[in-house]
Amino acid sequence: LPKFRVGDTVKVTLYLELPKADETKKGKERIQVYQGVIISTHNNENPTNATITVRKMFQGGGIEKVFLLNSPWLKTVEVLTSAKIRRGKLYYLRDRVGKSARLKRLFT
Repeated sequence: LPKFRVGDTVKVTLYLELPKADETKKGKERIQVYQGVIISTHNNENPTNATITVRKMFQGGGIEKVFLLNSPWLKTVEVLTSAKIRRGKLYYLRDRVGKSARLKRLFT
């Protein structure tokens, strides 16, 4: 996994198996892409439990999803852009919509 931090816009690729009605056959498999801003990271004492929370805007509302970094279903995490932030967690983005929910881009 690449180095990422809070405020980065990431593209997370997940591997999904959809259940089949007939249990003798294998279900359908597909790849799902989830793109959004990392609003928090949780690194416990045990690094196998590390998670990131990614928030994306969808149809005027926000959707948050928590990803376990050591999950076998998580294929890739690609960092698209970084933002200049001054907080450890970006929970204040939950209350904002539209232009006020944007982050200042960090050019490196």
